[in-house]
Amino acid sequence: MQSRTPATPRTGRPRSAAADAAILAATREALVELGWSKLTLGDVATRAGVAKTTLYRRWSGKNELVVDAVAELFDELELPDRGSLAADIEGVVLQFAAILARPEAKSGLMAVVAESTRDDALRERIRASIVDPQKDLVLDGRARAQARGELPPETDPEEASRTVDLIFDVVAGAVVHRTLVSAEPADEEWVRSFTKVLLLGLTSAGSSNLSGI
Repeated sequence: MQSRTPATPRTGRPRSAAADAAILAATREALVELGWSKLTLGDVATRAGVAKTTLYRRWSGKNELVVDAVAELFDELELPDRGSLAADIEGVVLQFAAILARPEAKSGLMAVVAESTRDDALRERIRASIVDPQKDLVLDGRARAQARGELPPETDPEEASRTVDLIFDVVAGAVVHRTLVSAEPADEEWVRSFTKVLLLGLTSAGSSNLSGI
């Protein structure tokens, strides 16, 4: 798992990947035990076994630290090759939902998203650390489906980029709302129904089979 880059480049002694990993793990541990409001950088430093100055050399504040700690969870996401576009979507959505169900992801993600409504730099960090890497999975999945002949090739690069953004927004928005806002399980039955809606569309002839949603 890669070590994450701090918000502002710093000079001085070289960074330690082991220290970074310990700090991010300690942040997630604190999120579970204390929640966002009670988490402090001092507590994280103590849990990680590092000096507070070590932590501040890497992250400028609590928001950035929590974004990177949560982003590391999403590094675990992989696009499975299940043999079809529908099955691939179901596989990655189930992984995504499982990550969001983790207490540290729930607490951290909801908090930093709320904070980002008044902090443009934080919003950009969330986009760069969490959103953009997951869009790469959409690109890979689309390319795989095109190679199988399940999707037509894209001829307009700008349109292709807009399509990737839209697919990601639909998938991420639905799963985040289901798990974090509605607090309902994104289980295999829900994921199958969601995938049908995504692939067939609400006005498709196949939508008559979606009565169980």
